[in-house]
Amino acid sequence: MRLAPVPSVPEIRLYQAHPGSGLRRLLEPDDDSGAAEPQPPYWAYAWAGGAVLARYVLDRPSIVAGKRVLDLGAGSGLVGIAAAKAGARAVTAAEIDRNGLAAIRLNVQANGVAIQIRDGDVTAGAPPAVDLVLAGDVFYARDVGQRMMPFLDRCLAAGIDVLVGDPGRAWLPRPRLCLLGEYHVPDVGGNGGSEPKPSAVFALVAENVRAVQR
Repeated sequence: MRLAPVPSVPEIRLYQAHPGSGLRRLLEPDDDSGAAEPQPPYWAYAWAGGAVLARYVLDRPSIVAGKRVLDLGAGSGLVGIAAAKAGARAVTAAEIDRNGLAAIRLNVQANGVAIQIRDGDVTAGAPPAVDLVLAGDVFYARDVGQRMMPFLDRCLAAGIDVLVGDPGRAWLPRPRLCLLGEYHVPDVGGNGGSEPKPSAVFALVAENVRAVQR
């Protein structure tokens, strides 16, 4: 992979895939041992939901300044790195894929920031000790979104703010979102294209707040 500035977020450099990376090999099983199915190398790209959230945080550092921040489903670590650069007190990047964990470590080092990396599925337990959850592109599939929402609701109930970055994917819980900002960023990871498209940052609101808004 090549270390290069992120489109639309040039303040941050990531190790990113290119045609010669050979990442397709990661999708091929090594043996018949019955190991878990390999995960797509989403950590090798700057997905639109993460890119728009990183851009939003860097443009408005007061959102994270002095706060404990969780980068949920961190992938490459882009959003967590942006939060650290913007002055967050502490940043935790949560990721379940072993290759993603390695990518985060490399990207954190390349950008000269300090981030705690948490291995494993944090959505199964109680909310962590943070002030803000940043969730970039966590609604790309129905089953993933269904797993995320109970955890995010527990975070809201615990007084933790939740910001979502997304380019408008099909499983986005639109009735629960309040639009905060919009940018045009490439969705390189989503469809292989590099043409900037509208993506947005939302605040996730609690179910009872949605009922009042109606």
